[in-house]
This record gives sequence, C-alpha cells and structure tokens, in this order.
Amino acid sequence: MTEERQSDESLTIEEGMDCEPDETARLRALLEEAEREREQFKSMALRFRADLDNYKKRAAQEMSDTKERANARLLLKLISVADDFGRALSHMPEDTLDVGWLEGVRLVQRSMESVLRAEGVARIEAVIGQPFDVSEHEAVFFEPTDEVDEGAVARVVRDGYKLHNRVLRAAQVSVAQTPPQPDNQTSQQQETQ
Repeated sequence: MTEERQSDESLTIEEGMDCEPDETARLRALLEEAEREREQFKSMALRFRADLDNYKKRAAQEMSDTKERANARLLLKLISVADDFGRALSHMPEDTLDVGWLEGVRLVQRSMESVLRAEGVARIEAVIGQPFDVSEHEAVFFEPTDEVDEGAVARVVRDGYKLHNRVLRAAQVSVAQTPPQPDNQTSQQQETQ
C-alpha cells in the first residue's frame, strides 16, 4: 500500500505540476491587475488630496479677500467722516468763542486719524508739481497754468488713501495744462480795429 500511496501522491504532484504553469500565469495576471488597480487608486487618492489642499487654500484666500474688502468698505466710510471733520474745522471762524467745543471736534478728528493709521490706512501724498500718477491720482479736470509743468499735479481737490499699499481712494487732482498762447494774427487784427 505504501507503494500505491506513493504512486498516487506522485501522480497528484505531477498533475499539479502540469496545471501549475497555467494556474501560476493566471495568478500572476491577477496579481499584476491588482497592482495596477492599487497604483490607480493610490494616484487617485494623491490627486484628491492635492485637490482638497488646493480647495482649502482657495477657500482661505477667498475668506481673507472677503474680509479685506469688508474692512476696506468700512475704512472708506470712516475716511469720508474724517474728511468731513477736516472740512468742518477748516471753515471754523478764527474768533470762535466756544474754544472747548472746537477742541473737542479736533480731538475726535485726531482720534479718527489715529484709528485709520492703526488699521494701516495712509494718506497718498499728492504734491503740487509732482507728475500725475494714474495709479494713485484721479484727474478731475485740467487747469491751465504756468506754475508747474504740463501733466503735473496743479491742485489737490481731495486727498487719497491707501490700505497696505493698495489704493482705497485715489487722490483727486487737477492736472496742469499749458495755457493757450494768444494768436498773434488775432491780436494784431484786434489792434488795427
């Protein structure tokens, strides 16, 4: 029996060996397919993670931009109030009797300017005679003058302001223009008449 058993076992091993190349090839193909799928899923997971990180960055930037725009709108309103205080103080008569009231208004104006500075708001320095800068100035009108070069700031109509190097409100200015020269023929005709 032992010989029979051995021959049966050897027959089974031989049959297994005959089937083994086909089965091995099939298992290898399945393993290779599983590896490809694993790589695809890994690649997809990495892309989704990158997309999620990009989304988080965009969302944070959008929130920051929204907050900055809301702050800018509020600061613009405060700038208008500060302008009104400045105009009110500039029109106060020199001989005002109620000096205490006037000092109170000046104190409120200084306080408002302090708050604006603390928030990063700075006045745009529009200086008469400086070249017109389209990024910081808004030309309200042209002014014929010989006092400054043509294309330079002739007069500051309204101050401008920046918030951390970003223009909140451009300075409104008049731009110098060379005054028209009288025509010699026209003046000679007028003299002869």
